[in-house]
Amino acid sequence: MLTLELSVPAPADLGIELMGVPEGSPVAIEMRLEAVMEGVLASGTASTSLVGECARCLNPIEDTLEVTFQELYVYPESDAGADEADRLEGELFDLEPVFRDAVVLALPFQPVCEPDCQGLCLECGVRLNDHPGHAHEESVDPRWASLLALETDIASPSAGDEQIRSAGRGASTDEE
Repeated sequence: MLTLELSVPAPADLGIELMGVPEGSPVAIEMRLEAVMEGVLASGTASTSLVGECARCLNPIEDTLEVTFQELYVYPESDAGADEADRLEGELFDLEPVFRDAVVLALPFQPVCEPDCQGLCLECGVRLNDHPGHAHEESVDPRWASLLALETDIASPSAGDEQIRSAGRGASTDEE
């Protein structure tokens, strides 16, 4: 068994759309390598810094992440299939795919700057946490806007409409 503590630079494109590990930032790895019958079992933890933006209000976020990993690297002459385990190349193995999988799976799908972040106003884009009383006039669904115009015309009849109504009333009394 061998125990290692090392720091390596983070690989490129390590993260998701809204959050990730900056390329080249230090990754602290504490790893234990054990010789087993099939090959070498690598297990340990890795910690690094994260940067991104809030999914609700787009404010910048900085955080740290610690992930655990465990992978079996089999000897080249092993009967294990290519999809069952990674192979040793001499005395070397590639830890990056295992680390990449652990980090990406541990990242929040929609990171938030604060648990109660209210996001942005849909109409003007103001950050609602900064302006708690923020409000707009009630908007009308565009599909109903033409009905609202009819309601306005009925509520305030024009002088011509009043003459037509009284003429209509007079005609109905003459016919009786």
